[in-house]
Amino acid sequence: MLKNLKVENVMTEDVITVSPTEDVVFAFEKLMKYKISSLPVVDNDKLVGIVTATDLGHNLILDKYELGTVVGKVMVKDVTTISPNDNLITAVEKMHKSDSDEIINQLVVMDEGSIIGIISDGDILKAIKT
Repeated sequence: MLKNLKVENVMTEDVITVSPTEDVVFAFEKLMKYKISSLPVVDNDKLVGIVTATDLGHNLILDKYELGTVVGKVMVKDVTTISPNDNLITAVEKMHKSDSDEIINQLVVMDEGSIIGIISDGDILKAIKT
């Protein structure tokens, strides 16, 4: 089943992004407002990083950010991406990097250098369920 479903069939197309100059507090508010778990960081139409609700929320609660901390200072720069033509098996493999115990909950979907979607573990679970 997962082999037959393509990323483009289950991804979210309306991707909400954030600028690297955005204050982390406002980025976290955006995550909460739209009830999403991550924000790709875009600068001049180029993907430069990603921030997650877990990372921002955790660090805000622990008061680890100085006043005025911007997304560019705390974002993950090594963003794992996927093609819209890849199948869901590939997505699952990318989400669980075999060389570590790291699990990624969302992948940015790129086509010809542009963000066209985002796929989360929840999107994959919904596809399996239906």
